[in-house]
Amino acid sequence: MVDRKLLYRWCSIRVEDLENHPDLKLPFRLVKNSEEMGELMAKELAEDIKKANIEGRSYRAIIPCGPKCWYEPFAKYINENRISLQNVEIFHMDECLDWQGNLLAGNDPYNFCSFMKKYFYGPILPELNVKEENRNFLRPNNIESIREKIELKPIDFTLGGWGQDGHIAYNQSKRHPFCHVSIEELKNSSIRIQENNLDTIITLGQRSYGAAYQFVPPMSVTLGIKECLSAKKVRLFSDTGTWKQTALRVALFSDVDAEYPMTLLQNHPDAVITATYETACHPISEHPEWEFKGINI
Repeated sequence: MVDRKLLYRWCSIRVEDLENHPDLKLPFRLVKNSEEMGELMAKELAEDIKKANIEGRSYRAIIPCGPKCWYEPFAKYINENRISLQNVEIFHMDECLDWQGNLLAGNDPYNFCSFMKKYFYGPILPELNVKEENRNFLRPNNIESIREKIELKPIDFTLGGWGQDGHIAYNQSKRHPFCHVSIEELKNSSIRIQENNLDTIITLGQRSYGAAYQFVPPMSVTLGIKECLSAKKVRLFSDTGTWKQTALRVALFSDVDAEYPMTLLQNHPDAVITATYETACHPISEHPEWEFKGINI
């Protein structure tokens, strides 16, 4: 559990002081906006794939459905530079499920498979695109086969975002009153079907549906922290503003804490967090006059 006094201290740091702060636990990059972030994400992954092609080796990546700002620049960069994805294998991070653990309707906004087929694969030229057999979408009935595929050989790159509680993929902080997960258990968590936390559902409802949480998928199937952090490189990005601000501060300054899964990035040899200016800001840093009993008075 994060100490409130420490949390206040971390949230009080001005956004301008984050990148070079002496107490950072992780490398951090600050970008201006979504456009700049999308270009950075696209080029970083594309250039890593290009390097693998030059070296004549296959390439394996874990890819999220969001942030969304990089799909268009990635396809453009791949197409214009004729970077082949024929030797790339993609593992998609997660998929949303209904209350019975079934896949959603094809045109449901939270059907990640449908979204990625349209916006990630769709704009890439056919002769350059990832082969159909190398596109691994999670399903309730293919957990073991995906696990075995990932374990066959190393993952080169994990690209992702984070949630309001610092979850990577759908590796949320466990909030069940009778089930507590240790840091070590979280670190070794693997592919699974799970119920989504209430705060995740409420947050997504506010973000996507005008707070109509009734339409937010209540369950998910997700890669575990074990798979996501098994990659040689891990890069997390966010441009979604206020609902990511506190998790970012915890990730950058806290010790590893099971309440915020992304703090486990501290144990990775090549992990970097990137956020837009809006996401890196924090209201507490902008209001030093605010007083909280037991914290700063």
